[in-house]
Amino acid sequence: MLRAITLLSLLFTLLGAYNASAQDDDPKGEISIDAIPSKKTAVYGSNNNIGWKLKVKSTYNVRQDGKLSYEIMTDDWKKVWSGSTKVRLGKNASKNFSVHFPGQKAGVYRVHFSFNLSYYDDTVKRVVAVDPENIHTELHKPGDFAEFWAKSKDQLAKINPDYKITEVESKDKYVRTYKVEMRSWNNAKIRGWLTIPTEGKNWPVIYKLPGYNIPMRPEIDKPDFAVFAIDVRGNGMSRDIVAPEAERYNMTNIDNKELYIYHGVYMDCIRGLDFIMSHGNMSLNTNRVAVLGGSQGATLAIMVAALDKRVTACTFELPLYADMHDAYSIGLSFPKTTWPINRFQEYIKAHRTFTPERFLSIWDYYDPQNFISSIRCPILMGVGLLDEYCPPRCSFGMYNKIAKDVQKEYKVAPDKAHEMNQDYFMFQLLWLKESLRAPN
Repeated sequence: MLRAITLLSLLFTLLGAYNASAQDDDPKGEISIDAIPSKKTAVYGSNNNIGWKLKVKSTYNVRQDGKLSYEIMTDDWKKVWSGSTKVRLGKNASKNFSVHFPGQKAGVYRVHFSFNLSYYDDTVKRVVAVDPENIHTELHKPGDFAEFWAKSKDQLAKINPDYKITEVESKDKYVRTYKVEMRSWNNAKIRGWLTIPTEGKNWPVIYKLPGYNIPMRPEIDKPDFAVFAIDVRGNGMSRDIVAPEAERYNMTNIDNKELYIYHGVYMDCIRGLDFIMSHGNMSLNTNRVAVLGGSQGATLAIMVAALDKRVTACTFELPLYADMHDAYSIGLSFPKTTWPINRFQEYIKAHRTFTPERFLSIWDYYDPQNFISSIRCPILMGVGLLDEYCPPRCSFGMYNKIAKDVQKEYKVAPDKAHEMNQDYFMFQLLWLKESLRAPN
């Protein structure tokens, strides 16, 4: 018995040594792939060829053979076209590959490039937009939509805002900083930060709306503007009464359109605009007010600009919840359902009487695409083509519902997901200066 155990032990030792030796013999190195669209923005005209250059660099000290496969799919993962080519990559070599996809009709498409080589396997995933200004999506607008929000605004107007303004120490000597408190929908207390340049007067105002569970901070880096950044209920400083967990924020009372948390949130944003408009005596130019927001803040900015004509300009990026019907369908099409659709789906599964149809019928009152046609001021939109939270198809479908006589433009970040690049924010700042006629 002892002899058998000794032999087994020796066998395992030899196998371990062999495996270690085999691993040591595996070549070491890296492969980097730079995928460059033939159109810098990855936005193509309808039926134009879609071209990509792949710059491949290998640090492996061996030659690698294999295959490059490529395919184009719709944004909900339906295959449109595919192809492949043989690859031979020398040791420590660099090589370029050109791939051309056939032209497509207006829409948003996924393009995947898969390298399967001797010692390397990886897939580069990108997205292109084709003729985005001709992406048209269905409108799901309740018949009493305008009445619902007009009634809400009337009820808000009856609530005494009871504004309280407290100057606090500023981190910048060129900016005065104030903490603001007020009463809003259902008499809830909400707060925000107001920053005003110390020199000059009659400053144009940027009204900044919050992203999903993003606490607001005093804005001290915009010297040509006063900035009011609001914490809506359940957000940042405004969690006195309404304080849901972050993961459940957008599901709070979701089964009732009157009690849904965003009913109060939307009215909080209107109340914040009321504050700006009633405090021109603080060197605020109430004739030049821009609403600004990203993600959830984009939806809030669209809503404010639509419901209140006192807004002078509206700029937003990565609009969360745009075209919820399509966003819901696209979110479910992923191999793993994406946020926020996965949270809504979990709620629906846990509440059998709350069907997807019921969910969508309530969200129709809050969908930014049902507001956007009412905006009459200039609009700037930013879209990250790789965004999984805010499907670009939905953003463009909403954008194309803006009234034809409204000045509008959009910018695309082809290599960004739920974010925009620095070029966009530099352009946005210049756009704000022009729209609000701020000093340069």
